[in-house]
Amino acid sequence: MKSNKTYRLVVTAMLIAIATVLNQFAVVQLPVGGGVTIFSQVPIITLGVIFGPTWGLFSGFVFSLFQVLFGLSNFSYVKGAVSFIVLVIFDYLIPYSILGLGDMFKGKFKRRSLELTLGTLVVCFIRFLCHFISGATIWADWANGNSLGAILFYSFTYNGSYMLPETIITIIGILALNKFLFPRIDENGVIK
Repeated sequence: MKSNKTYRLVVTAMLIAIATVLNQFAVVQLPVGGGVTIFSQVPIITLGVIFGPTWGLFSGFVFSLFQVLFGLSNFSYVKGAVSFIVLVIFDYLIPYSILGLGDMFKGKFKRRSLELTLGTLVVCFIRFLCHFISGATIWADWANGNSLGAILFYSFTYNGSYMLPETIITIIGILALNKFLFPRIDENGVIK
């Protein structure tokens, strides 16, 4: 039992480290946060697939804390306690934690690839919504105009510009793992 816990912690630490490193090498980096990375979300979703949704959510939360640390420069753009709270919650804690629930449709459909694709789409959409809320509130000054429409359009296009490719890349990565790795993993998360 103890070795299983150790194994789980080691695998989790390795995958969170891989996700953190991949997240630092964005192919496209936007000026005030966000960017297109190559498979940086895949390790966190994988932890949820291997060890279940509770562990996945926990792993995503730990990953989100690293994202806060690496995103500290974004805090210089916002002023006031409410803005800081919104930034932490909607740009970091919720969107990165939720990635661990990418396997939420396990056992709901006959095709495993469909379950993983839908789960990945849902968690990426929730991540987009969180960033959209943040963009429409604390980043509203960056919009081209002060009207609600201009602010919402800015947040939608800014966050959509990186979340759409990020989602597609993540689905490709998860489906590749589903084909080559996931079928070889037993119920304890060990590769057979």
